[in-house]
Parts: sequence; C-alpha cells; structure tokens
Amino acid sequence: MADLHRPAIGLLVVMLLGACGSDPDSGPAEVKWDRSACERCRMVLSDHRFAAQVRFLPEGKKRSSVAQFDDIGCAILWLQDKPWRDDPQTQIWVADHLTGDWIDARTANYVRGQLTPMEYGLGAQRDPYPEALDFARAAAHVLEVEQRFNLHGVHLLERLKQQAAKREAARQE
Repeated sequence: MADLHRPAIGLLVVMLLGACGSDPDSGPAEVKWDRSACERCRMVLSDHRFAAQVRFLPEGKKRSSVAQFDDIGCAILWLQDKPWRDDPQTQIWVADHLTGDWIDARTANYVRGQLTPMEYGLGAQRDPYPEALDFARAAAHVLEVEQRFNLHGVHLLERLKQQAAKREAARQE
C-alpha cells in the first residue's frame, strides 16, 4: 500500500519546492500584452519598451498588489496621491527601452525624446547615458508635461465635445 502513495508524495514535494522558488510579493508581474489595461488611462499595454509596474501593499492587506501602466508617466501620476508612494516596500518597475527587461525604476536612467504611448517622452534604461534623468528628475519632467499639456484632460474634453455634438445632431434629425 505504501508503494501506491510514493508517486503522489513525490508529486506533492515537487509542487511545494516549485512554489518556494518564486515570491508572489516580489518583483514585476507577468503582463498580458495587448490585453492588460493601464491602471491610470485604461489604454492597453502593447509597447514592451515603455511599460511600468508598481507593486504595493494595500492598507489592511497581507499580500501585495500590482498595478500596470503603459508609460512611466502614468505610473508616476497614479502614485501621486497614494499612501504607499514613499513606502520603501513599494516596488516600481519599468521596462528598459533598449532590452525590454524589467529594471528598478528608482535606479534607472531616463532618456528624453522617446516616442512613448502617452507622450511623456521618457525611455528608461539600466545603462548610464549623458544628460539622462534620475527618477526624481524624471518624475518632475512627467509632472511638468502633465501640467503643460494636461494630455488626459484634453483627450477627455475632446471626446465629451464629440459626444455632445452627436447627441445634438441626433436630436435635430
């Protein structure tokens, strides 16, 4: 009878060892490209070079959560009013625009002039680069761009105007 249970016990041991190898509360999560939506702007994550993630511990929870973003600008803006923004346990990951690898956003070098999904224009990379911005200066850049152009507000306002025009046209018919 004991021999019948050996394969099941072996399988259980392999499963437990596999589960110990990865910490679900650490590092970036898997992105479902072209299906996962940005937590801030709801745009689908499709450009592997500019995505970002924030792993945080929600208040009153024991396990971390991950928010995914299509652009480091969306991540920075989303974090602005979050209580865990400056918590050392909060992890911010960004895709290296040269390799696609996930790197720590706080230690990345940010190169201006990139064509990014939400037009904040910053490409992150692990390697140093002349005139690259550190994380604090990259965050200031994003806030300046958002204040200057209010990109999300402009798009929303334009859509609202279009909807109002369609309703007015429908009433006149």
